[in-house]
Amino acid sequence: MTDRREGRPPPLALVKGAGDLATGVALRLRRAGFAVVMTEQERPTVVRHTVAFAEAVYEDRTTVEGVTAVRADDVSQVERLLARGVVPVLLDPEARSVAALRPALLVDAIMAKRNLGTSIDDAPAVVALGPGFTAGRDAHAVVETKRGHTLGRVIAKGAAAADTGVPGEISGVGEERLVRSPAAGVFEARRRIGDRVAAGDVVGRVGESPVPARTAGVLRGLLRSGLEVREGMKLGDVDPRGLPAHCALVSDKALAVAGGVLEAACALLGLIAPAQGSPPIIAAEDGRAAPSTETTGGPRPAFRS
Repeated sequence: MTDRREGRPPPLALVKGAGDLATGVALRLRRAGFAVVMTEQERPTVVRHTVAFAEAVYEDRTTVEGVTAVRADDVSQVERLLARGVVPVLLDPEARSVAALRPALLVDAIMAKRNLGTSIDDAPAVVALGPGFTAGRDAHAVVETKRGHTLGRVIAKGAAAADTGVPGEISGVGEERLVRSPAAGVFEARRRIGDRVAAGDVVGRVGESPVPARTAGVLRGLLRSGLEVREGMKLGDVDPRGLPAHCALVSDKALAVAGGVLEAACALLGLIAPAQGSPPIIAAEDGRAAPSTETTGGPRPAFRS
């Protein structure tokens, strides 16, 4: 990514949002050599909070897959925290710190299903996740977040698949794997992430209303207690595969999306040379394959003798 022997600082990536998908993006960028800072609101409502750096907002610090994130209340703390080797999670819901930090890469990973203020001019490379953004207008690239054949694809022109409100299936289970609020009120958890549940088991309450699981499996996500919720809001996620170890790892979906972000970032920032005969980013929304590089040849590595 950068030649550390020449003393060059790593490129700075600012990730808006610190939920589970955003955390997968942050982990993959950091492992690839980026310095990463994240922004978050004061009371994030993250379901898979055991694998979300947003948890640092409540606990001051949290660790996911060996990487620690630490809450930052002011942009002046960011440089010091990066020097400590941690990911700063900056309380900055409107991302006003972008002007001060001047990141090389900005990733909108809020997952609000609409653009809440990201501009294509915010950074040399701007990448947005999921629906609500148009590549070429709101961001330089959009990454598909819908489960299925195009998950993680980089879109250079156009938008990601529209939000249908229907979750993707895991082991053949779709909507039933989600735990939803039966009413508006304050949520109180009665079970923990990693617990095995059966259909009908009560995993929490909203006021006097019980919140049941709708399918059997492992509770891989459950909202923190004490948060205000609305009727129908997603409160939890039951994984029918039933493997508690998955609760401590970012999901396959998060890693696929993160791979798309890394691909787009490297191409947009010129950190990798695109193969001859193909553009640096391939739009996949129309399902057409990119032209083959077989006749023109790809980049040739310098082999040691």
